[in-house]
Amino acid sequence: MSASAAPASADFAPGRPIPIGSILGALRRGSGDPTWHQSPGAIWRAAHTPDGPVTLHLHREAAAGGDRVVARAFGPGASWSLDRLPQLLGANDDPSGFAPREEVLRRAAHAHRHWRAGRTGLVLDALLPAIIEQRVTGKQAFGGYRRLVRRFGAPAPGPADAVGATRLMVPPTAEQWRRIPSWEWLRAGVDAQRSDTIQRALQVAPRLEECGDLPREKAWQRLRSVPGVGVWTAAETMQRACGDADAVSFGDYHVAKDVGHALTGSSVDDEGLARLLQPYVGHRYRVQFLVTAARLGPARRGARLAIPTHLPG
Repeated sequence: MSASAAPASADFAPGRPIPIGSILGALRRGSGDPTWHQSPGAIWRAAHTPDGPVTLHLHREAAAGGDRVVARAFGPGASWSLDRLPQLLGANDDPSGFAPREEVLRRAAHAHRHWRAGRTGLVLDALLPAIIEQRVTGKQAFGGYRRLVRRFGAPAPGPADAVGATRLMVPPTAEQWRRIPSWEWLRAGVDAQRSDTIQRALQVAPRLEECGDLPREKAWQRLRSVPGVGVWTAAETMQRACGDADAVSFGDYHVAKDVGHALTGSSVDDEGLARLLQPYVGHRYRVQFLVTAARLGPARRGARLAIPTHLPG
């Protein structure tokens, strides 16, 4: 798109503050994510929609009773993205039934009371990076994803003075992901097990994209029907694509330990995590987010080890 082309635009003003950084932060795949650029009060993000690529620019400004987010969109996917701006910023998420029992969680919930679980509606956009992140450290996973997007993606649509200056990229399409040769996956640090899982997901890509509009349980079942997509990967996808405030990242290296430490003072395993979160069914991912956002887990000490961030799948 030429720099002179006028973008489509929309705005969202729900009458409350909108912390766009924390609502959308989970969409960022590491500090070098080529699909993401952030500055104070504003975010640029590139993605593939059912209508084609889009660059979305979100800017937050003060409004009566809260904030207003003004969105500009470039590319064939502009209208699709702007139509879904409210749900992207959490309009579909209802925290009203969430009643924290623990004082530490009540304080965190108050501090982050305007956070909502945002929903992109883009399943592959969330699923494929999650598969890449299986069984490796965040640094390894983000580096692999960054390399693949830079190598096989495309420059994001939009004004050259903004998008070009940040080298913003749109990820590969489903067909482009399919055509990546095996040696390129290995060069990016993605082993055959993970790349094979991605190829299996791509074989049923249209059906997986439908998960964004399915009832929660059916979406979970369909994601889990892909061999290699386990509880962790499905949860990470449902959190982002569907705004599922109950999708706990069971199997993550840190989540059980962090939530256990926050709520009881001691680390727990996944079974213990499930017990602790039982009173919060419907809002279990909300608890996970609050513990992470409020830094309620144990202090990280010692050298950074090359350990998996979560278990397979």
